[in-house]
Amino acid sequence: MRHGILVALVATGFLASFSQDAAAQRAELVTPTELRVCADPRNMPFSNDKKEGLENQVAEIIGGDLGLPVAYVWFPQVVGFVRNTLATRACDLVMGAVAGDSIMDTTNPYYHTGYMMVTRTADNIDTRSVGDPVLAEKRFGIIAATPPTDLLLRHNLLVHTRSYALTIDTRAHNPAQEMLADLAAGQIDVALVWGPIANYAIKQGHLPLKAVLIEPEPGAPRLDYRIAMGVRANEPEWRRRINQAITRHRKDIAAVLAEYGLDNVDEGAPAKP
Repeated sequence: MRHGILVALVATGFLASFSQDAAAQRAELVTPTELRVCADPRNMPFSNDKKEGLENQVAEIIGGDLGLPVAYVWFPQVVGFVRNTLATRACDLVMGAVAGDSIMDTTNPYYHTGYMMVTRTADNIDTRSVGDPVLAEKRFGIIAATPPTDLLLRHNLLVHTRSYALTIDTRAHNPAQEMLADLAAGQIDVALVWGPIANYAIKQGHLPLKAVLIEPEPGAPRLDYRIAMGVRANEPEWRRRINQAITRHRKDIAAVLAEYGLDNVDEGAPAKP
């Protein structure tokens, strides 16, 4: 009798395990013949439909490791980007996502960056703090509703600030690059902008500007982030494969990032199982 119960229990356990494995396989509907990347067709320095962005280059590294050709599903990176791409299973990987993003699962990070303070090299401004008295009368530029706005508010600097649109049609405008052009032309004195955009624009345009990471302040919004890749939450095996590819090619990825002016790269932790 006990033997029969044991057999029944083992069989039940086996069936439960088989059922879970089968469910997991059904859930991970990743295309096996190509690396389908969700990307913005006009979002340099990250990606474009000419495949000139840093995320395009990193995607090629990951695709090469997996033995898969890279294919793109293009969609503007605005509100609804993940919902209309990754979530619909039109594509399987978002190349740039904040580690720990709440709307998708993320891999191990592959670089670390943040918001930067950009000034003209000739002005010899030597500070990382928005609250430094040397900046009290300077004219600031800011992308509307981004985290550094809080620093301008707490130091009563909004009166000297020119705001640039956050939500735009990327086919016609690039507010961050427009802000940096205004800075170089002397229309503003300090630009607070996302690091990868600042570094890329300075390097590619040979602009007479310098960029430093903004000094964080207690109680202010976070200004620096680790950047990972985004996957669907119910695909742990896919996430594991991407993590392994990132780990195997950290030096290659760092070399790509350096080409785009991104030198502040984390070596990162070993890939999670």
